[in-house]
Amino acid sequence: MHSKKQAPVKYYVGIDVGSASVRAALVDEFGTVVAHADKPIQIWEPQPDHYEQSSADIWAACCSVTKKVVCGVDASRIRGVGFDATCSLVVVDKQFQPLAVNCEGQNYRNVIMWMDHRAVSQVERINATQHRVLSYVGGVMSVEMQPPKLLWIKENLKESCWEKAGYFFDLPDFLSWKATGVTARSLCTVVCKWTYTSDGHWDDSFWKMIGLEDLVKDKYEKIGNHVLSPGESVGNGLTPEAAKDLGLPEGIAVAASLIDAHAGGLGVIGADVKGHNLPCENQPITSRVAMICGTSSCHMGVSETPIFVPGVWGPYFSAMVPGLWLNEGGQSATGKLIDHVVRGHVAFPELQSKAAASAHSIYTYLNSHLDLIKKSLPVGFLTVDLHVWPDFHGNRSPLTDLTLKGMVVGLTLSRGLDELALIYLATIQAIALGTRHILEAMEAAGHHITTLFLCGGLSKNPLFVQMHADITGKPVVLSKEVESVLVGAAILGACASGDFASIQEAMAKMGKIGRVVQPNHEHKRFYDKKYEVFLKLVEHQREYRSIMNSC
Repeated sequence: MHSKKQAPVKYYVGIDVGSASVRAALVDEFGTVVAHADKPIQIWEPQPDHYEQSSADIWAACCSVTKKVVCGVDASRIRGVGFDATCSLVVVDKQFQPLAVNCEGQNYRNVIMWMDHRAVSQVERINATQHRVLSYVGGVMSVEMQPPKLLWIKENLKESCWEKAGYFFDLPDFLSWKATGVTARSLCTVVCKWTYTSDGHWDDSFWKMIGLEDLVKDKYEKIGNHVLSPGESVGNGLTPEAAKDLGLPEGIAVAASLIDAHAGGLGVIGADVKGHNLPCENQPITSRVAMICGTSSCHMGVSETPIFVPGVWGPYFSAMVPGLWLNEGGQSATGKLIDHVVRGHVAFPELQSKAAASAHSIYTYLNSHLDLIKKSLPVGFLTVDLHVWPDFHGNRSPLTDLTLKGMVVGLTLSRGLDELALIYLATIQAIALGTRHILEAMEAAGHHITTLFLCGGLSKNPLFVQMHADITGKPVVLSKEVESVLVGAAILGACASGDFASIQEAMAKMGKIGRVVQPNHEHKRFYDKKYEVFLKLVEHQREYRSIMNSC
């Protein structure tokens, strides 16, 4: 008897550009992250609500981390590359050189970040049109989408940027262009952030109505007139120049990209859940919501038919999972908010010192400290008199009000570590209550959600995970690979290579469940009351704003 020779394992590279860093992973055909590397990227904040980056800095970081993860690996076994990135706006001239998106004329700062809120006036005017395309973004366009940013550039940088611009890319599409030399756009980016219609065209009347008729005249060459489905192979794969930059062989398949949150959704939402006693077992994928939680959070739910949810983006056809409609809720500041609250507290130096002495992260230390001070109470009950409204950077979903501000009710004169731990807990609870608010809006519109699938940096925090289970009343599934966004990007590369027949097949094989966190139903009454208070907070904010506006 001759034993069969085992086929060599196939690998795929996933590259993820987040807000503050670029990460790459080498992922095998079973969804295991074999190697991982990351590198910080620069953010400029020249004035409040203006956030800028450099596409050259971002690409250099992509090359650096990719070379690290493929070092020493047989290149013939690396079959495909997938990119995902934040939905930031990249501007280049007709020769693909960077163009300044700032009044200082700094050309290397040619990226307006997703979280940039400079285009408030522009988005208000766009929303006032009540154009039909707005029904596909929850009825109200976000300042974080690209049309208001384009209008801001035209109105504020007409000569220096708008008239010189050759191409406006969503960052994920810029990366696939750098890799292949092909200016094709991903259906994910143009449908979700640019108003490309689900039946495959741009709506001329929208661009003319908002004052960007210039884009129509050149047949949308500047924003994309060649659109590919996520995971579809782009051009002839890696160009010689890009292959050298990335440390990969020329011609390797490159996939049409995804927005980072959508890649995270792809990495977790299709996982096989058999044997975990979950309510979504033997149910369609439409019973699941993927929550990607990092600097901000996104809540991705899919449906077989379009569901219009007020205040929630979408429905977008095939923007994440081919053949299914996507709704996307979100919170503009989550990880960033927790960091802001903790680091801004007077007791932060004490926390830093004690965490370092115990060789723990500041958040692991805070979680332990909460266990110390809870006494006989469940940890979550410590905030019975402390409540937070978490919209320090406006509300994305489901209220779509970027003018809303953060609120804290229940402060005292105490300044110690106990108080820091409590405000940290109350902030995490507020974020989870915001998730409940979004899920209820989705369910009221027709979604049937039984299970949450979490990934991203905040999913590593057990307190954050448990609060989401307890407050939503739904089990939370954590993926086996914490870096689900990178797995999602690698799934794209796997599809582009032709090794899988479909994204769904790759999702099922490469997405793996790690742990399930069940809600504590005995705490339901307490969190129902917290939720009542939560909704009262925004009522009061609007009431006092109305009073002050009447002055």
